[in-house]
Amino acid sequence: MCGICGVFHFNGEPVSKEAVTRMSQAMTHRGPDGSGHFFDGEVGLGHRRLSIIDLERGGQPLSNEDNTIQIVFNGEVYNYIELRQQLIAHGHRFKTDSDTEVIIHAYEQWGADCVNRFNGMFAFALWNTRTRTLFLARDHLGIKPLYYFRSPTRLLFASEIKALLNHPECPRGVDHDRILELFTFRYVPAPGTLFDGIHKLPPACHLTVSSTRFELVNFWQGGPPAEAKENEGALIEEYQALLEDAVRLQMRSDVPVGLFLSSGVDSSVLLALMRQFTNAPIKTFTIGFAGGEKTNEISYAAALSRHFGAEHTAQLLEPSDYAGYYQRYMYDIEEPVGNETAAAFYFVSKLASKEVKVALSGQGADEPWAGYPRHRGAMYSDYYSRLPKRATAALAAIANHLPGRWERLQRATEALRERDPLRRMVSIYSFFNNDMKERLFAGPLGERYRRDPDKAGRTLAPLFEQTKGRSTLSQILWMDTRSSLPDDLLMVGDKTSMACSIESRVPLLDYRLVEFAERLPDSLKLNLRANKYLHRKACAKWLPADVATRPKKGFVNPVDQWMRKEFVPLINDYLFSTNSFASQIFDTQYLKRMIHLDRTGKRQLKRHIYLILSLEMWHRAFLG
Repeated sequence: MCGICGVFHFNGEPVSKEAVTRMSQAMTHRGPDGSGHFFDGEVGLGHRRLSIIDLERGGQPLSNEDNTIQIVFNGEVYNYIELRQQLIAHGHRFKTDSDTEVIIHAYEQWGADCVNRFNGMFAFALWNTRTRTLFLARDHLGIKPLYYFRSPTRLLFASEIKALLNHPECPRGVDHDRILELFTFRYVPAPGTLFDGIHKLPPACHLTVSSTRFELVNFWQGGPPAEAKENEGALIEEYQALLEDAVRLQMRSDVPVGLFLSSGVDSSVLLALMRQFTNAPIKTFTIGFAGGEKTNEISYAAALSRHFGAEHTAQLLEPSDYAGYYQRYMYDIEEPVGNETAAAFYFVSKLASKEVKVALSGQGADEPWAGYPRHRGAMYSDYYSRLPKRATAALAAIANHLPGRWERLQRATEALRERDPLRRMVSIYSFFNNDMKERLFAGPLGERYRRDPDKAGRTLAPLFEQTKGRSTLSQILWMDTRSSLPDDLLMVGDKTSMACSIESRVPLLDYRLVEFAERLPDSLKLNLRANKYLHRKACAKWLPADVATRPKKGFVNPVDQWMRKEFVPLINDYLFSTNSFASQIFDTQYLKRMIHLDRTGKRQLKRHIYLILSLEMWHRAFLG
């Protein structure tokens, strides 16, 4: 696990060593164990290292035997041992035991197609001195981030945006179209970012760059595969074998591997399986929240650890811990998201960093397996949308008069009234309906929104097109897995864990598991009995009976209580100061009304306010 960066000049001008060094130094937290650089005329590569595999010889940049290929690499290729054996059989010779060198020889052997053979989380840049070509790639599900800025004369790339901003040629500005996307999806979908001109390399893509070429290719699946027809028992056994193998591969490390443990089925099954691949006691880590006794998982997690003989560490967080971290939080994650529980990942990573450098996480099963409430709404939406408009309008009117705690139901009835499939899908994601956007957005941002209210929603139209002919549930799972997951949950998980110099691995997102889930009929993912149906049944083999059916909690915090009490001074200071970014783009009076309605309990708007607060903090951290 590392941080990578680099510069390529299209005009052949030599790259500044000072500029690349400054970029890599901005990511020291991603690689405190070492650094390295490579320069060759029009290209410069930088690397920060967190030593996980081949501690002695795995430094980067790394070259092939004749130094014609150089690589900087962030992540892990878990099947590197198997690939190494294949490459040796083809005549390749290795000087290290690292997975990094396997990428080099795989590229020599198979060219750009090598990425289809990698099972892992990766973002890398490979320079070919013979062809003067730069090859960039990102893993199937976008677990590892990779950003770039392109001008007529140069390409800058890095694992984090702050590294790009440390280059003198990278602009600092806001892309207002992306603000509209943020308030539509709760995150900014790839390839955009809130920074004007800075892009994400999308998941499952590679980019080839030379003085005359800029070619982006998607290398993994153009559309959902056909649904499987096998019997349930055979499918469960197949999935269990895949799950065991995913954990086996991701336990590969030359340093101890811990676990971020909640009380739910996903992290619990990882603990059960981890025991099969190590003789040492597994270190587990959990956090809880003062005032959140109804949602805390500390006692459940401790009981699970005892059951499986793990060494458990837990921490209870206070509101002051959260409030004190928020400003740095936006600097860490670099892109605001509408996920009020996201900062919790930093605290569990910080807790783990005192004892391990690698930790497995149960993230990622909810998106392909239908683990969220919105997925149940999507399942019924096809039927709901066929009701007469008078009926759906009446139901929406009733929902809008319910107390504030029914905010999710109010949003659901509003979304399900949409007849157009893409607009209905967009409405399912959005906290802010069209009426709220109309009243909130002011000035140039408001004018931009009113010219084309649906423009932001069309950002995901190409992804939506890949799902034509599928059920609404299948469509939203496909989009969640390829957009919401990498650009929200996985992005936050990577940035906050790496801020603590921790490598976070996600076995449940082994791409083979995702492909397996996507070939199944909806009923084996979500039905009247359970969400994540077949996943839960398969995991029950290794778990106590009550755990396999336990509802998901995750690292839930009582942020709604805190925002109405402890966070009031923070909100007032950030959103209503005379020089706030919020005052430039939002209607201040409407924003004050939103906060009043939330604090008095008349509406449940904590997530709306949290997203606005996050945007303001982001602006102050980078552009204020």
